[in-house]
Amino acid sequence: MNTGVLWPEVEWAETQVLRIQTKLHQWATDDPGRRFDDLFNLVCDPAVLVVAWARVRGNRGKRSAGVDGVRPDAVFSAEEGFLPRLRADLKARQFAPLPVRERMIPKPGSSKRRRLGIPTARDRTVQAALKLVLEPIFEADFKPCSYGFRPRRRAHDAIAEIHQFASRSYEWVLEGDIEACFDMIDHPGLMDRVRHRVGDKRVLVLVKAFLKAGILGEDGQLRNTATGTPQGGILSPLLANIALSVLDEHFDQAWQTVSGTTYQRTKRRRSGLANYRIVRYADDFVVLVAGTEAHAQALREEVAAVLSPIGLRLSEAKTKVCHIDEGFDFLGFRIQRRRKRGTNKRVVYTYPSKKALASIVGRVRALTRRSSHPSLAALLRQLNPVLRGWCTYFRYGVSKATFGYLDQYTWHRVVRWIRKRHNRTKWAVLMRRYLPRWRPTEDEVVLFQPQQVTVSRYRYRASNIATPWASTTPGSAA
Repeated sequence: MNTGVLWPEVEWAETQVLRIQTKLHQWATDDPGRRFDDLFNLVCDPAVLVVAWARVRGNRGKRSAGVDGVRPDAVFSAEEGFLPRLRADLKARQFAPLPVRERMIPKPGSSKRRRLGIPTARDRTVQAALKLVLEPIFEADFKPCSYGFRPRRRAHDAIAEIHQFASRSYEWVLEGDIEACFDMIDHPGLMDRVRHRVGDKRVLVLVKAFLKAGILGEDGQLRNTATGTPQGGILSPLLANIALSVLDEHFDQAWQTVSGTTYQRTKRRRSGLANYRIVRYADDFVVLVAGTEAHAQALREEVAAVLSPIGLRLSEAKTKVCHIDEGFDFLGFRIQRRRKRGTNKRVVYTYPSKKALASIVGRVRALTRRSSHPSLAALLRQLNPVLRGWCTYFRYGVSKATFGYLDQYTWHRVVRWIRKRHNRTKWAVLMRRYLPRWRPTEDEVVLFQPQQVTVSRYRYRASNIATPWASTTPGSAA
């Protein structure tokens, strides 16, 4: 298909897109009230579409097809047919997203299952293009207290902020759990928040079309999506952050107004009032309270009132108040204040939660079943990345004892696998063949050792986390 458009190479397109994003972010930062009117042409820009397609082809979902049966990794020479046709449909206003294909997947750390929506390759490309254009604009408005699905921000930043404030008199914690967050977001409420920054009706129509695209269930039934943004879409995390930023803005405004300085916070505490600080990662959040249990309990209704306009509500069963001495689980970590060994000083510790440990133990148990792998080397090639990834995530905490336990458990499971695999071979022969220096080894593949992973404290970066489009990002006082 020859459209007369020169499709750039990915490297050059990345440079162009970064330049466009930097300008959009700078304009949005300089003028908080600005509405952007001509964004549709950027979505259709060849450089943006090339980068969007590269990201679709480069992620793990490239092997999954939508309702049209087309897998992204099966599309070759996209610049010769796929992208020109997609751009032509967008420019002619003939593009219409198809329903997402539903797939129920296990919910981490639970026996329940959650819905994953798989869009078509065309829809994923347009969603990626929309995200490239919209994200720099809304990042200028997002507050430093949210960390999930945002560039250059990590779960460890959220844990570090909780540790920072919990160590400084914020002892009561409201653990918030939003009931079916991604499924219940109110479309009119979300679109109102998008319109605050986006004035281009063509872009608004595209975003709304994706929200209303529908779901083709595993049972073959087509269901309308009156609320929510299906998990699995490239654009869904950004839209969820736009909706949930109403919570960040509420607490950030209160912080800036009455608790922005040390003098204000001290004065409030002497007057019997509380200070609050929210930390949010996607739809998981906690509110840290420097006050009493009654202050923390009173936040339930306040948070519920803030979430109500966007169609969300708190889970009565899972939303609870606890003291930092009792501890609570957040993003896989257990956060609890304990007495430091050998002293009378009480400090806040972060370490892997029991649920997180049970999860990795379950993975190891599943991988070391007798019939799972043809050889020890094949087993180790499957097992090592799992162990390495888990330990890399939890190395920022008091995890040394947990790593030692995991190392011992994994060693015993692998040795048991070897014994059962070669049940007629003498132990001395197995030791010589598979356990040099007591580490399971075959074909120069050695079992990963969690206990050798160095643990450290993650550095709290406060609001000094720069976006990819600016050297510094404005933030609030800590």
